[in-house]
Amino acid sequence: MTFKALVVEKSAEGVISATVQQIGEDRLPAGGDVTVAVAYSTLNYKDGLCVTGMGGLVRTFPHVPGIDFAGTVEASADPRYKPGDKVILTGWRVGEVWWGGYAQKARVKADWLVPLPHGLTARQAMAVGTAGFSSMLAILALETHGLTPEKGEVLVTGAAGGVGSIAINLLKARGYDVAAVTGRPEAEAYLREIGAKRVIARADLAEVSKKPLEAETWAGCVDAVGGAMLARVLGQLRHGGSVAAVGLAGGTNLPASVIPFLLRGVNILGIDSVMQPYDKRVAAWARIASDIDKDTLEAMIVPATLADLPKLGRSILNGDVRGRVVVDVNG
Repeated sequence: MTFKALVVEKSAEGVISATVQQIGEDRLPAGGDVTVAVAYSTLNYKDGLCVTGMGGLVRTFPHVPGIDFAGTVEASADPRYKPGDKVILTGWRVGEVWWGGYAQKARVKADWLVPLPHGLTARQAMAVGTAGFSSMLAILALETHGLTPEKGEVLVTGAAGGVGSIAINLLKARGYDVAAVTGRPEAEAYLREIGAKRVIARADLAEVSKKPLEAETWAGCVDAVGGAMLARVLGQLRHGGSVAAVGLAGGTNLPASVIPFLLRGVNILGIDSVMQPYDKRVAAWARIASDIDKDTLEAMIVPATLADLPKLGRSILNGDVRGRVVVDVNG
């Protein structure tokens, strides 16, 4: 029995290539205890790095990328899962150090899986994917630190990307007023369509202010950019407000002052979606299933197949992907 997979290889000269191949089930990782027939995967920034061989995330070749997937259990040596169960996987460095979801089959550890929640299809789950799961974790963290719709406007940076798009959807569904930051003028109509009340040009927040404190503007922020923009947002948060740091598209340095922390009591909440424990994963997915606006989610979807991924991997690294790429691995 063979199945389709996107296989990343490295030549003797160090050249990285990614091609769709037919491979045997005997090549699946031996350490997994659940075999899943994958239905859908998706595309994240980290997937772009793995597909192109950039960033040093993939160190063993050949390799099958895909940091998340949804599908149906085919076989299980763990009593928690049985054939026919619908499951989701995100994180645990699957797709980086462990073969991932860019294939019709995957073999993983049962500890890494969660049941597909009632009310979501596998396709919808991957329209959410790791990016949306991270967004939900960010919103939950903000709410734990006191954010409510009555507190005021919530900022979402990197708004046209995967994390930002799903964050806008989820926040709007909970009654929040959302301000979306983007560097793509052509994305304004899209951002308003998915729930942004107003759209802010990236250039307006791209540079650190000379003043450590500016007017108190945002009740909270889901930040997928980092760098100078995150530093700027800290000085604009309302007293006691928080920013959930999800990404680093704008760089890893944080040229910030301690003044917002000392005079306004603001918080930076770090969001790690990779190593989240099972109970928190289940809770986040349940909240996604109940809150997500499925019609808006459908409008975000860009359909793709395994054959499209080498090109899309380069596109997402260049910032040219809008919304959520959903990969039909059987297409």
